[in-house]
Amino acid sequence: MNKRVTIEIPEEIHELVAAEAARGGMQPDAYVLDLIVRRLEDLNDIALAEAALERIRTGESRTYSLAEVKAELGLDD
Repeated sequence: MNKRVTIEIPEEIHELVAAEAARGGMQPDAYVLDLIVRRLEDLNDIALAEAALERIRTGESRTYSLAEVKAELGLDD
């Protein structure tokens, strides 16, 4: 089920949103929803990357050099 969220934004921001939405052939509300979804996806990706880096730092995970990957895959030159 969809939920409605109402926000107040400065007129100049609203004009920018409307212009960018129109340029992309979208309605402003669909454009704003797309921006929110993309931002949330970015935040999730950042959290996953930070968690992976922490596992590398603590030794829980390791990294592999290009040479190691090529050797494992039989791609040695």
